[in-house]
Order: sequence, then C-alpha cells, then structure tokens
Amino acid sequence: MSSKRLQAFTLALTAFLAACSPINVLNALTPSSTFTKTSAIAYGADPRQTLDIYRPVPAISNAPVVVFFYGGSWNSGSKDDYGFVGEALASRGIVVVIADYRLYPQVRYPAFLQDGAQAVAWTCKHIAEFGADPAQLYVMGHSSGAYNASMLALDARWLNEVGLSPSVFKGWIGLAGPYDFLPIENRDVRPVFFFPNSPPDSQPINHVSAGAPPALLLASTDDKLVNPTRNTGGLASKLRAAGVPVQVSYFTKTSHATLVASISRPLRWLAPVLDRVTAFIQATDPVGSSATQSPTK
Repeated sequence: MSSKRLQAFTLALTAFLAACSPINVLNALTPSSTFTKTSAIAYGADPRQTLDIYRPVPAISNAPVVVFFYGGSWNSGSKDDYGFVGEALASRGIVVVIADYRLYPQVRYPAFLQDGAQAVAWTCKHIAEFGADPAQLYVMGHSSGAYNASMLALDARWLNEVGLSPSVFKGWIGLAGPYDFLPIENRDVRPVFFFPNSPPDSQPINHVSAGAPPALLLASTDDKLVNPTRNTGGLASKLRAAGVPVQVSYFTKTSHATLVASISRPLRWLAPVLDRVTAFIQATDPVGSSATQSPTK
C-alpha cells in the first residue's frame, strides 16, 4: 500500500474509531502471531488483583520486562482492553505485564498504589518463569496509570510495604501523566483523592529525589485533559534539577487518548511512541538492548 493510501486508510480508521468502541477496534486489528499470552494470574486476593503476561514470539531469553498500568481516572479500565499495548511491546522483544487494580468507589487513594506495588512484587518474584529478567524491570503507564507508575518510581512508601524499593526499576515511562494536579478540577477524580482535603503527598512532583530511576515522559501538545506544560514539563524540570536522567517528547498529532493508541499498529503513524519507548529501554539497559528485537511495523 502506498504511503498516501496508508494515511487515507488510517484517517478513515480514526474517524471510524470515533464512531464506535475505539479500544475494541484497535484490539481487533492487533495481530496475535507476535506474542503468547498468559491471562488472569492472581497477584492478590481481590478479584481485581490479577495480571496478564505477553511474551515475545519467538521467545527471548532474559528479556526486559515492562509492567504497564492503564488509565481511566482511577474509576474505570480493564487490562483486557490493552492487548494492543502488550502486542506492541512484545513485538519489540519485551515481556509485558498488564495489571488490573482496584478502582473507585471500591477504594480510594492510596489503595491502587498498594495494588501496583503488589503487582510489581509478583513480577520481581515470578517473571523469570516467563523468560524475562527481573533485573531489567521498567514500569509504564498512561494517564492515571502513568500517575501510578510515577508514584511507584518516585515515592518509596509503596514498594517498601512489599519489601522492595524504587531501585528495582531500571527506568519508568509516563504517557500523558498527571503528576501535579492539586487542587483537583476533574469532578470524577475529586472523591478518589478526598477533595477538598486532598493530601499533598499524593502528588508525584513532591517525591522527586536524586536517587529516582531514569524517566521517559511523553505527552501531547493538544491534551485537553491533563495539562502537558504543568504536569510533564513541570515534573521533567524537577527531575533534571535533582540530577535524574529524563527524556521528554511532545507530539502534535495526538490527543490525550490517542497518545497511547498510537502504540497500536493501525495508528503508529500518529507518533513514534513505541520507538521512543523501545529506544529508552535499550539506552538505559545495555544488557537488555541485546535481547530486544529490531523495530517491526
């Protein structure tokens, strides 16, 4: 297919996505030949405390591993909706763990961070059984999932509860994350953080320290939900001031939602998000870079 026809097709697909369930369409167009999936592994006692694992095909020994948390304002979302993320990263030679976590109104802050810490602890203990190297561990998220990832990487309290520390991460990756959002404007999010008495220690930007893992922060310039200047830009500045390695990229063709959707094969033309994530993992982990595969479309 020519480049013009491909772009016309993807533009038509984007319009189609707006008229139906976008995630269902993306997953329907996601190939299954690049990964094997192990579903619904329990990392805790609650029904929401389960995770899926995506492994590259062909299998790779001692592959890097990414624990991914999806967004949804801490009150919606399912790991089953993000198979396109698992496929994309697995196609680059990365083992992917996508974890569900408890949501509001079942829980409020900080219970979902405690769930995330448990999912990371399970990964550290068991992921070698699935061909990955726990010494090459990254945490990644989109939107509120990027918040979860950032808090696990920056605020040691949550991993300390499970006998670990943020030093288990080779790096962390945030897509369109809210890292500095008090006072809370989003009415759906307010009860999650006890508005108007939202605790300042709930903000990732207040937990930056010199020992934090390297970060990759990606955002859309046209993000109407999470202000990229205040959140991505502000956190990046504070990380740099603390001497923490941080890479930042802003994209003009994506929105808040399509930033993560651009990881999928049909929408990869929107932004090189998958390439940036893969390059970050290779750059921060020279050992892991020999295991990751060359980019595939």
